[in-house]
Amino acid sequence: MKSIYSAVRATLRINPLAFAGLLRDVAHDVTAEHRKPFWLYPNLLSLPAPWIAVAWLYLFAQTWRLTYHPWEAYLTLGLAVWVICVATRLLDVSMLGDAPASLGSRHQFYRDHRQTFSIGMVVAVVLALGLVVTKMPMTIYRHLLLGGVMVAGFFGLSMLSSQKANEVSFAKTMLGGMTFAFGTAMMAHLYRWEYGIYDMIFSREFVCFAVLCILRISAIDLWEHAFRSANLEIKAADELTLTLPLTLLGGCSLVFALLDNAQSTRPFFYAVLTGTALLYTLNRNRSQYSLEILRVLADVAMLVPVLVFQAASGE
Repeated sequence: MKSIYSAVRATLRINPLAFAGLLRDVAHDVTAEHRKPFWLYPNLLSLPAPWIAVAWLYLFAQTWRLTYHPWEAYLTLGLAVWVICVATRLLDVSMLGDAPASLGSRHQFYRDHRQTFSIGMVVAVVLALGLVVTKMPMTIYRHLLLGGVMVAGFFGLSMLSSQKANEVSFAKTMLGGMTFAFGTAMMAHLYRWEYGIYDMIFSREFVCFAVLCILRISAIDLWEHAFRSANLEIKAADELTLTLPLTLLGGCSLVFALLDNAQSTRPFFYAVLTGTALLYTLNRNRSQYSLEILRVLADVAMLVPVLVFQAASGE
């Protein structure tokens, strides 16, 4: 021990900055371990869902040839979607508890910044309500009743499914995807003065987009479920559960695009087809990525179709 101590003292005497440099390097390494990668922060802040909603609202507005579609519709939708995402995360945190072992990176982030997100959610609610009351057409109130029921049902199913962490709640994912699609399409449909709500719900564009949203949410849940299981049969079943509906949606989108002789909705169905193909590719190659990367890529898969839509539209 004395010899080691003497050697250390000799080293530090020869180079007085050695020990300080060592501490600086260790501190940098420890900090780097806890620092989140920059590409993960949008997901941690629940920003992709509002981006996706606003992007597809633009696609609906262009497809339905709206002559008037104000910016307030985009801002209101983005705020509403962000509020629902934040409220869902905060609810999950309260249901899962504060034990770090029970929380993923997103929920851990929300737990650490719970007060900030709560304040931000209140501000966003006030802004969204102000825009609805002062800027939105009166027809929105008829649609908000159905939308409110769907949101309430989604939160109810979220509370039930959080008690069964090892199971995939398909009822929750279906209602969540339907609610997301309904809110997005509704903010464009409000300005189609000559059409009723059922014209939107039974339109091919809404049905395909709703199914795409359901499969995107289901994909994330099934990927998480597969990662938690060591059973190869369960992993294969989770992959097959996504493969069949994604293939069916892709085929329907292609058929709907080819049947549109006027080509007014063809770019929209090409966009749905692109999102479906990207989710299909991610599902088949999910073992090559971590869950965090898969979540980010699933969001990207819903945004890339906007570029396809613009290219197909000649914009």
